[in-house]
Amino acid sequence: MKPYIFVSPSKYVQGADAIFTIGEFVKPLGDKALVVGGESGLAVTREGRDKSFSECRITQTEELFQGESSETEIDRVCAAAAKGGCNVIIACGGGKVIDTVKASAAKLLLPCIIVPTVASNDSPCSSLSIIYNDNGTFDRLQMLEHNPDVVLADTRIIANAPVRQLVSGMGDALATWFEAEAGYRNDALNCSGGRITRSAMALAKLCFDTLMEFGVGAKLACENKIVTPALEKIVEANILLSGVGFESGAVALAHALSEGLSVIPGTHKYSHGELVAFCLLPQLIMDSQPHEVITQVFGFCRAVGLPVTLAEIGAEPGELLRQAAEIASEPGRPSHNLPFEISGELIYDAILAADAVGRLGE
Repeated sequence: MKPYIFVSPSKYVQGADAIFTIGEFVKPLGDKALVVGGESGLAVTREGRDKSFSECRITQTEELFQGESSETEIDRVCAAAAKGGCNVIIACGGGKVIDTVKASAAKLLLPCIIVPTVASNDSPCSSLSIIYNDNGTFDRLQMLEHNPDVVLADTRIIANAPVRQLVSGMGDALATWFEAEAGYRNDALNCSGGRITRSAMALAKLCFDTLMEFGVGAKLACENKIVTPALEKIVEANILLSGVGFESGAVALAHALSEGLSVIPGTHKYSHGELVAFCLLPQLIMDSQPHEVITQVFGFCRAVGLPVTLAEIGAEPGELLRQAAEIASEPGRPSHNLPFEISGELIYDAILAADAVGRLGE
């Protein structure tokens, strides 16, 4: 029988102006850092990095991210780290920067520090990297040997990021409890190939409860670019609770269908979290969740601005949507973590049912 496995980053740091303390967390790991990020990610972290690294006698070299978490970019980052004699790699930015740095650090066997400048998804804490081809098409999910050494989330930086990014992170986090709970009922294996611990389940449930209590307040804080207790709690839910909850728990239809929807061109302008939020709705219907739970989730989505209809994710009934449902039902997809038989037809009908419920509130 497979053992229970729980994984997490070695250290998680969060708070307003936390970037000004980064040096004390880097120093035990290395003194020569390669810092990778886009123009914005590098800019919003620069003042804090410069001050803290100077105090801790850490040298740094900035490397501008080229836009895609591909093998080409991973090799380029590895070459830059080797050329500079760097002994630690830091990501400052969003999902693709983070995935590139995690994969690069793993390749070079170097410590990895993640500084998410948005709370748009739960990738910062995980030992997974999504690898794309140079043209932007999906290549593979790459499992890494271990999780990041440090994740440092500065909530003042995140409060000043676009509101849509925070809401998207809430969409990704919204599915965490329901997917993990379905996997637990089905004795499914988690992303690390182990059975799901009660600790992971507790964190996944806390993630959902936090969203329900503080999600609207956090959105208001971000709209006003201020750090409040509600914002702090939602950043923790989006990044840490969801990150540990999905990786030590399980994913299911919400993520499988979000990947299938990539065959529909109209969905490409929507974020991962927005698509996952909508794709959770047919999962709840398929899984015969109680009426009050379905009503609660739909209501939350409407309250924070997450999509609840096909039109709101650039899709419509028809052959492409059927194709997306069939992809989500393929053998090996996480939709099979649900504790009943899965088919493309079942998923398609559940999508239409979710869309109908969503349109009732228009």
